[in-house]
Amino acid sequence: QGDMFAAAAELGGLAVQLVWYRGYGEFQIEPWLTDSAELQRRMTSVQCQGGLTQIGRVLEHAIRETRQHRVNALVLVGDCLEEPVDPLCHSAGQLGLLGVPAFVFQEGHDPDAALAFREIARLTGGAYCAFDTGSARQLRELLGAVAVYAVGGRPALTEFGKRHGGLIQQLTQQL
Repeated sequence: QGDMFAAAAELGGLAVQLVWYRGYGEFQIEPWLTDSAELQRRMTSVQCQGGLTQIGRVLEHAIRETRQHRVNALVLVGDCLEEPVDPLCHSAGQLGLLGVPAFVFQEGHDPDAALAFREIARLTGGAYCAFDTGSARQLRELLGAVAVYAVGGRPALTEFGKRHGGLIQQLTQQL
């Protein structure tokens, strides 16, 4: 997360809102933050618990936030999907109409989740990328790229991709 803020700081800063879910229906919305240390503290305090995914709630929250003030990008990191896909696609289409691209990063190789995650990214005008289950480096690179996009748009991401290559260029090509 620190790298994400550092990448964005070069272009003028970034505000991030952490939204997470776990267990039986627990859904938490954190305040918008510009301090990477505070964001990291909040992120590392979240403990995983068993329960169904709540991606629909995340997408609906992003729609509400965007109607209140400009949201430049949504980052969704997940490993599986247990919700009906059609309602998620409807919400993703609404985000697309609002101009909020979803950058969907999948940990692992669940093929059903991959299909749905790709469709969410496509409908929003965003991008999808899978990363290895143990690769914090890959996720760090991807989050940094989204931060650059959120602050500087496609031109900034294109330039960032030229400098860093690999997964970053894959994201740029999908937009």
